[in-house]
Amino acid sequence: MLDTYNIRTADMPGELQFLLDKYPRDSWESHPGFKEKTRHWLGAHQMFRRLAELVRVDAESYLEKDVPPDEYAARLSYYGNALVGNLHGHHGWEDRNYFPELAAADPRFDAGLEVLEKDHADLDLVLEEYTRMANRAIKLIHLDEAQARSEVGALHRTSEVIEAFLQRHLSDEEELAVPIILHHRLRG
Repeated sequence: MLDTYNIRTADMPGELQFLLDKYPRDSWESHPGFKEKTRHWLGAHQMFRRLAELVRVDAESYLEKDVPPDEYAARLSYYGNALVGNLHGHHGWEDRNYFPELAAADPRFDAGLEVLEKDHADLDLVLEEYTRMANRAIKLIHLDEAQARSEVGALHRTSEVIEAFLQRHLSDEEELAVPIILHHRLRG
């Protein structure tokens, strides 16, 4: 399904994780250069992972008839919008503020940034499709539940794509950015 959306499925190339051996993930929090701003950035990533899982699980619950249609529609509207809106805002902030700071501190970041920017562009297309399908599903829940179930089935598959994408992309992004932050003592 990821291939349908032309989303990268391979891990970040090893040569782009140039500082990860020196600053492995399990040492980040204890490093003196690990500051509150970095903790908040990683926290936002955790929120995206949880929201992606939540919208997928909610779709499963609706399809299994464990949740009333109106309740599902309300949850989809709220949590789907939170996922899409916050991802767009977060990526915009990274592009305008965060990534230029990392690139200025360590020019090696630029090669990884190309991969991340392509990811962001590809995810935008999936999020656009997800939003279209979610809006249609919400309308159909009130008009034709049989059609709504079909639409939510497609929405569920797209939710799986978003969740899988975020698991890989956010880890890659973190493992590229945080070692640079720690190495250069940024974001203090």
